[in-house]
Amino acid sequence: MATRVSYPLEVKMKAIEMRLAGIPVKEVMDQLNIRNKTQVETWMKWYRSGELKRLEQPVGKQYSYGKGPEYVSELEKVNAENRFLRQQVDLPKKVQGNGKEVSPKVLVEWIESIREEVSVAQACKWIGVPRATYYRWKANLESKYEDDLVKQIHELSKQHRFRYGYRKITALLRREYKINHKRVQRIMQCEGLQCRVKVKKRKTTGQPAYIAEHLLKREFKANAPMQKLVTDITYLPFGGRMLYLSSILDLFNGEIVAYSIADKQDTAFVLETLNQLPSLPGAILHSDQGSVYTSQAYQEAVKGKGITMSMSRKGTPADNAPIESFHSTLKSETFYLEGLTCTTTAIVEKTVRDYITYYNSIRIQTKLNNQSPIHFRQLAA
Repeated sequence: MATRVSYPLEVKMKAIEMRLAGIPVKEVMDQLNIRNKTQVETWMKWYRSGELKRLEQPVGKQYSYGKGPEYVSELEKVNAENRFLRQQVDLPKKVQGNGKEVSPKVLVEWIESIREEVSVAQACKWIGVPRATYYRWKANLESKYEDDLVKQIHELSKQHRFRYGYRKITALLRREYKINHKRVQRIMQCEGLQCRVKVKKRKTTGQPAYIAEHLLKREFKANAPMQKLVTDITYLPFGGRMLYLSSILDLFNGEIVAYSIADKQDTAFVLETLNQLPSLPGAILHSDQGSVYTSQAYQEAVKGKGITMSMSRKGTPADNAPIESFHSTLKSETFYLEGLTCTTTAIVEKTVRDYITYYNSIRIQTKLNNQSPIHFRQLAA
């Protein structure tokens, strides 16, 4: 059994002064060599309830209410009485009464505002409302708030077509008020509102083979727009015929700055995408070692814009991870999510164009401080 420690009155008063000054409990315990944080909390409870006489008691059963020495001094007794009188004077008129005319919302808000100064029991005694009534009213108000929160999470999930998980839903809610992400996660799990995007598959890559110089070296961050660009082609096998998407992504903010859709994967296809870019002296454009990118026509067009070409190592798609990730996200949040595995060519093209507009201007990204790519670029400018 652990030995119980009796602390001098000076230590107790010093601990109370430090807590009132806002010093954390852990720091108070370290400086005054106090073993248990509940001890400090007990002293603070006695101080706030005006029971200063209990601070001078030794350890043991003498701690029971009403025992122990009186106030250490007459001044301390007067100060305690004055504190209670001030709190009673500050009591809003609208919460005073016999309990029938009390507004639950006002009462709960008022008691919560003085919790650091007085106990719930004492506050309820002043107002003439049973403590059990206060806790019942508080639970009802919290339940109502929870219902409003559930409704708002439902609306956000439907608005973004179940593409967001609890982290992004939390980020949207925090634009209006403070809320913990664990609470949002619990509600989404209970309500069946989890992200419905297809889980991305990850495969191990083969041994690297250096064919072209790899200038990007997986440094997927840029200090300014249009400084580092990545490009790639992906299949769109969802319509009446096979389509291809060629896109260029800016690593500064993840924005799709150029893209083309065609039914043929040739050099003219990627040149159409490249020609949407302005002249960019000093910029780096990274791609894989596909034949369309290593063609002479494409290389000349890249140099004509003052851009330096960089290529991934053979068999290492992770060297071009950002654009690979975008193409996977596009398919997961549109075709797979909505079940568009067999539709028309026109719908495929419209789906891709609409999603890229949504991705650039609306869809928030955690790495962009929960801003959309275009908004992030505008703020940086």
